[in-house]
Order: sequence, then C-alpha cells, then structure tokens
Amino acid sequence: MRQVSHLITMTESVGRTELFPDIEPYDSGFLQVSDLHSLYYEQSGNPKGLPVLFLHGGPGAGVVVPRERCWFDPEYYRIILFDQRGAGRSKPSAELKDNTTWDLVSDIEKLREKLGVEAWVLFGWSWGTTLTLVYAESHPQRVKAIIVHGIFLCTKKEIDWLYVDGCSQIWPDLHEEYLKIIPLEERKDLIKAYNKRLNSEDHNVSLPAAKAWSLWELQIMRPQIDPFYVQFADDVEFCLNFARIECHYFLNGGFLESDSYILDNVHKLKDIPTTIINGRFDVITPMESAWKLHKSLPKSELIVAPLDGHSEKDLGILMALLNATEKYKTLPVENQSC
Repeated sequence: MRQVSHLITMTESVGRTELFPDIEPYDSGFLQVSDLHSLYYEQSGNPKGLPVLFLHGGPGAGVVVPRERCWFDPEYYRIILFDQRGAGRSKPSAELKDNTTWDLVSDIEKLREKLGVEAWVLFGWSWGTTLTLVYAESHPQRVKAIIVHGIFLCTKKEIDWLYVDGCSQIWPDLHEEYLKIIPLEERKDLIKAYNKRLNSEDHNVSLPAAKAWSLWELQIMRPQIDPFYVQFADDVEFCLNFARIECHYFLNGGFLESDSYILDNVHKLKDIPTTIINGRFDVITPMESAWKLHKSLPKSELIVAPLDGHSEKDLGILMALLNATEKYKTLPVENQSC
C-alpha cells in the first residue's frame, strides 16, 4: 500500500511551526508580457540563493504581502513573487482578454528569462497547484522541486463540486446566499449565469455578483468561518479581480485540452522531487485530487493534515509547507543572474 505521511498532532517535533519574519523586497517592477498585460513582480531574500517561485491562487487572487514572502528562509532562498494577469498589482486589473492558462505559462518563462534563473523550486496552492503542474509539464527542465498544497486538477468534477453541487451539502446555509443573486430560471448553469453578471458594464449588477462569488469561497476556507478571509470581500477591486478571472477560467475548463490533461502529462514530472500537501477536511479542493496526483507520481511525498481545511493558516498545513521549504534547502544552488 502506498505510504502516506501524516501530521498527527500539534505537539510532535515536526520542525518549524512559524513563518519567517517579514521582509521587504530588494527588487520589484513590472514586466510587459504582451501589448496589453504588464505583470508586477518582486524578489526578496538572498539574491544569490536558491530561486523559488510562489504561484498564487484564484486565479485572480494575487499575492498577499508580506505574508507570502515568509514561507521561505530569506538567508537561503531567492524568493520570487508575481501577480498573474489581471490580478493584484498587475495591469490592467481584472482583464480577461489574452488571459488563459497558456498565457500564464508563457509569462512564467518570460519572468524566468528576465531574472536570469536557470531552474527554480515551484511553490503553489489551490489554483497555484494547477499552474505549477501545467508549467512544470511544459518546462520540466526548469523545475528543481515542487511544493503544492490544496491540489486542483481543474476538472469539471472539481469545478462542479465547488460551484454547482457538492460543497453545498456541507455548507447549505452559505450556498443559499451564493444562489440568491441568480434567478431560478438561470440556475441550471450557475457559472454561466455568474459570468454574465460579472462582465456586466452596470456596476449595480457586477459588484454584488463579485462579492457573492468571492464571499462563498472565502467563508469556506477553514472548518470554521475566519474573519481574516471574509474581510477580503469588502475590497471591491479584489472581488472583481478574483470573481471575474476565476469564473472566466472555470467557464472554459481552465483552457486545458482535456479534462484529464494534467494527469495525462504528469509522467513528465516523475524525476522532479515533489511534496503534495492537503487538508483532510478541505472542501474547496477535496483530498481525492491530491491522492490521484500522488498515485500518478510514485516518488512523490503526500502529507495529509488530518484536521485541516483549505487554508495555509491551519497549523498542520502551515507546518507541512514550512518543513517542505526547509527540506529542499538541500538542493544545489547554481550560478544565477540577479
């Protein structure tokens, strides 16, 4: 039987249990990746250290700083963050034109080339796991190791579970609020109905839809509603970016060639050290996808946080992520431009 590593209790000696201290970037700027899109990026930590690329969720969520810098030992890692197309500080905000998974894969390569990185560690969660895996399958020679949490393979089953019917059985009260904005006659295709409203030029239509879409997901990040996440629903720009871009991607199946695209191509990652982390009670990206990915990569390590949901704030997940970044400090550092 395939072995699964577990974080069993909070009292066991499992390495680091706190984020590294806040730091400021030593370099930041914008990378023009197309005639339309300009991406915000930054670097912090050790300019001569092991490059690690953080891939945020959503799509459309953007990076949360300084927190996202603090997963990595700044004495060892060259920490690289960027906001994906239309997200965070990237421009134009919430833009859907020329915004697909394959555009993002191309953007990552452009950023790598600009920064003079030969190969890097990839660190992604939720949607960031999708992008991590698709990029790594396209450019395996550029990947030294993979750390992924909250595995999302971008299948119709996963999308329907979260936005149509599935998770609604666990959070029926919150799902009822999510449904309220959509008339009964349009509820046969909720994602399409939301997409129509999110792209309305009437802000009286688009803003309530963006908040309802965002609030549904933000409230179910953890087994109990966490005000830290709910507060993001009060940020109009965040909601529009997050909801419009996420709905755009999921309406189009993540722009992947088939529903099984990631697992069909995952054999290309067989020689890349991979750590897979998932909360047992994650209702946004349920454990099944992490298990399938682990079975498809026999050399991978699967860590299940037995009491946790989707949030990186849950202690088991937090410890597993930090311990993975510590583990990969054993990787060699090649000469890099900086």
